[in-house]
Amino acid sequence: MRSMLLFLFISVSLACGNAANNSKPNVNAGNANTTKQGALPVYGYEVVKSYPHDPKAFTQGLFLYKGVLYESTGEMGESTIRRVDLATGKVLQKWDLPREDFGEGSTVLNDKIYMITWRGQIGRVFDPTDLKLLREFSYVGEGWGITTDGTNLIMSQGTHVLKVLDPEAFKQVKTIPVMREDGRPLMNLNELEFVKGEIWANVWHSEQPDILGKPNHIARIDAATGKLVGWIDLAGISPDDQPKTSDPYDPKTENTLNGIAYDAENDRIFVTGKNWKKLYEIKLTPPK
Repeated sequence: MRSMLLFLFISVSLACGNAANNSKPNVNAGNANTTKQGALPVYGYEVVKSYPHDPKAFTQGLFLYKGVLYESTGEMGESTIRRVDLATGKVLQKWDLPREDFGEGSTVLNDKIYMITWRGQIGRVFDPTDLKLLREFSYVGEGWGITTDGTNLIMSQGTHVLKVLDPEAFKQVKTIPVMREDGRPLMNLNELEFVKGEIWANVWHSEQPDILGKPNHIARIDAATGKLVGWIDLAGISPDDQPKTSDPYDPKTENTLNGIAYDAENDRIFVTGKNWKKLYEIKLTPPK
């Protein structure tokens, strides 16, 4: 688990990084939608089924490919990309990242796995059948979450701006700024999943007052416009895996919601979090 020193370091670094991004965002001013919105729908959930999940897995990315669950994990010296048996949570195969790499999000496009790292500015492409390393690529800035619309890759970097990237050259195609209902930037966009024309984004530490003030919230974003179209409230879904207080020294402080996998073939949604003991298949319930 990430040490408290690292936690404090991350908090300070993100604050500094966010300030820099706010001062000169990588967005054309004319594309940024700063118009205030009315109240957005907030969807609830029902747990359809729960599955075992490796409690040592610091989940950073989650997706399904040909009926198999894939997961990327973080932490220095512990980062992996792995194939997982959904029913049992057993790790079928894994590839260990170099000890100096902090693993982040992952996705699959054109029968290739793409995985990024936090601050190393290096990503890797794997064969999903055997996790053979195919090539490496580089990018600018931090890597947080990554998904795909079926043509391009979409990456988050902890800010309110999503980058759309060409999967071959890994060059930026465009950016998608995401704003809150009040017109402010929606910061801390993290692990991503593409669901029926929307980008679903975990909001890292959404419980913090300066972010949302609401725990375990997923943002639903129109992939074409970047407009926020709703929220998914998963507060309380896995209470044993999360801190009981707001104490920053609670050992479970980093056990945040951070995994969304969509099974398009069977229209199923799976979620989990960092070091959670369970993975959940959920069904959304109508807005409150």
